[in-house]
Amino acid sequence: MIIAVLDGQGAGLGRTFIKRLKKELGQYVKVVALGTNEVAMQNMLKNGADSGYCGEDDIVYFLTNFVPDAIVGPIGILTCGGINGEITAKIAYSVFSLDCKKYIIPLNLHGIFIPGTVNLSMKEIFSQIIEDIKETLKKRMSKSPYFPHPLE
Repeated sequence: MIIAVLDGQGAGLGRTFIKRLKKELGQYVKVVALGTNEVAMQNMLKNGADSGYCGEDDIVYFLTNFVPDAIVGPIGILTCGGINGEITAKIAYSVFSLDCKKYIIPLNLHGIFIPGTVNLSMKEIFSQIIEDIKETLKKRMSKSPYFPHPLE
């Protein structure tokens, strides 16, 4: 299963999520780090991502040509100007248009309030995402035949 993780700045969320995901499901997932900048991408690679793409052109290229099974990132990946201006309109459109599951981490920043998420810690949010990925993997493994993603 291919999981893309999109983050910017220093990729604090991305690298923490990748580290935990690889610890729990490393043999079953390939993680592609999508960093809006070089530092973000390198930090995600250092924490277990299998490959990486950096910057608007590379991110849009990956999302257009290699649709992942799922994408994970903070809510800012859906908005032009998100992640302190690092998410461009092209990136936001590419993410929104993806035909895959989107795991959006709700950060209550920039006046965005998401009811029902106020009391969840990052640890709890990551647990919910990883449990859903596990369920998806179980369903996939019970079906036959399984045709792997082209990047697997």
